[in-house]
Amino acid sequence: MTKTDADDLTGTAAIERLKELVEDIDFTMLTTRDAEGNLVSRPMSTREMDDTGDIWFFTLEDTKKVDEAEADPEHDVGLAYIDAKGHRYVSVAGRARVVHDHAKMKDLYTPDLDIWFENGLETPGIVLLRVTPVECEFWEPRHGKIVTAAGMLRALVTKDTPDDTMRHGRVSC
Repeated sequence: MTKTDADDLTGTAAIERLKELVEDIDFTMLTTRDAEGNLVSRPMSTREMDDTGDIWFFTLEDTKKVDEAEADPEHDVGLAYIDAKGHRYVSVAGRARVVHDHAKMKDLYTPDLDIWFENGLETPGIVLLRVTPVECEFWEPRHGKIVTAAGMLRALVTKDTPDDTMRHGRVSC
């Protein structure tokens, strides 16, 4: 990630905050386009956002999500992170690639993944899905949940837009 354009955070600060949000929220909805052109989303557990900005997931190679990402000429995918209780949201437009890197898998695998991969790293067909972000945006409370809630309540009463309650950042890669 090199170029940054942010309403409230700029440069390295926006990229660092984006990484914190992506890794803290954990689950995302990965969106691909199916053979009929429909957008299809499914939940994925984020393993990490590395220092280059790539976001890593485990999956099985023989899945629709992999087929759909690879069938797209640009391998375009979308990621939507939502922390409704904390009012934190992240949107990532990126490009997905399947990665067969056993050392990286060992580095990222944790026992909680055994729910999906019965034999751990020995599960047949287990691979990494790497999403390289192209455009990212995030929104989060500017002053914490209580102040944000109060600002939204005030906006309901006054019919004003609560513009100052959320911090927004945009990162172009």
